[in-house]
Amino acid sequence: MAETPTKPYLIRALHDWCTDNGYTPHIVVQVDENTVVPAAYVQDGQITLNISYLSTNQLLIGNEYIEFQARFGGVPEDVYIPVAAVSAIFARETGAGMGFEVTPSEPYSSSSTEDEPTQSSAPTRPTDGRADTDPAKESEHKDKKGSAPHLRIIK
Repeated sequence: MAETPTKPYLIRALHDWCTDNGYTPHIVVQVDENTVVPAAYVQDGQITLNISYLSTNQLLIGNEYIEFQARFGGVPEDVYIPVAAVSAIFARETGAGMGFEVTPSEPYSSSSTEDEPTQSSAPTRPTDGRADTDPAKESEHKDKKGSAPHLRIIK
């Protein structure tokens, strides 16, 4: 039996250390074909992600993958990162952390369900619950509502 790599344990330990000390844990990821992140935020084949509990939903740092949901530009996204693609974890406030060797990653496979998203570098855009997803009508809908919510003070 092959020995379990230390990398996921070190990532979890440094994440806990950051959290316990009030720091914000960030990871640097080399994006590959098995990494599911919003493509618009990838720069030079890398993405830096805030993986604090306040910034993520359902964070799971497993031995093979780091999975969570987060908002990017206000849009909720599912994120799947192979642990093999993580090149560093660090505290944003101090820069303290650790760098790792990036190794080839394996495609994501979940034993819990067969209905997992397909792996690509650009995840599908979640719908907002409306049945009509025609882009022309969607922009027409946005024009009617306005680009941002408005609050009104009532006295």
